[in-house]
Amino acid sequence: MSCTTARYSFELYPPRNERAAAALPATIDRLAAARPDFISVTYGANGSSRTSSLDVLRHILERTDVSPMAHLTCVGSSHEEANRLIREFLDAGVRRFLAVRGDPPEGAAPGEDGIGDIRSSAELVQLIHRVQAERVPYGELTVPGLPAQAVLTRREHVQIAVAAFPNGHPASHSISQDIDALLAKQAAGANLGITQLFFHAEDYLSFAQKAKDAGVAFPILPGIMPVTSPARLSRMLELSGEDLPSDLAIQLEVEPTDEGRREIGIEWAAGLGRRLLDGGAPGLHLYTFNQSEAVLSVLDRIGVLPAPDSISSATEREPA
Repeated sequence: MSCTTARYSFELYPPRNERAAAALPATIDRLAAARPDFISVTYGANGSSRTSSLDVLRHILERTDVSPMAHLTCVGSSHEEANRLIREFLDAGVRRFLAVRGDPPEGAAPGEDGIGDIRSSAELVQLIHRVQAERVPYGELTVPGLPAQAVLTRREHVQIAVAAFPNGHPASHSISQDIDALLAKQAAGANLGITQLFFHAEDYLSFAQKAKDAGVAFPILPGIMPVTSPARLSRMLELSGEDLPSDLAIQLEVEPTDEGRREIGIEWAAGLGRRLLDGGAPGLHLYTFNQSEAVLSVLDRIGVLPAPDSISSATEREPA
């Protein structure tokens, strides 16, 4: 794929305090000006960020031209609660979802996973489709030139993404098991994959090819993030369970300045992004940590951003 035609998307999380809430609209504006395919918004387990997630999704819907993607998790939800939440997102105008199983809540008793009624992301995918079907039945579509009674039917499209794990889900025993899980999600109606964080292009490219060979037909977006400090690298490893990329870790540790570490992280992510796109990835999904500057710099170096005048505000420096 040519870098100049690559698609890309961003991920945000709901603000965790008033200061973050005040800064987030400007970040969304900068990201939206880059014309991404969508901006996804995470959702905490057990509804911990339900209101703030919906507020961010509504802001994207009402204040930008970008399509928002709502995260949904199985953890802690009954069928009734999940049905109600999905309907709430649909009623707000959301038409893209990321359905994930989620991690068991902290403090779950031994032998109890705390997942709830919905046991897998494949079940959650099916539920989203079912709620949408009940909410918006097939509608009439008149065809010009045909008699009035010759009416076709259609249903509004909903995109449902699911998680993919290039280096294996922590609970899986093999890559083939992870691919079987993707096939089950596809059978349930999933039509997009987004990967967990990883550090080496071959991890993704090998996994994506094996998934395609096995029959996974939907595109799988590689998820990447510029790592601009040792603390952020440590947090990424904690979240993803990936092995330490020693060469990146050493560069970040020996560099004495914040600006230098930022440069290292951006250049590393840009190089990874270029290798992924050159290898056939359908696009890039960038985890932003709720800051626009680094991810926009990555895309700029890859050469996929639109004209500079449309995203000039993105060059304004954000707080670390």
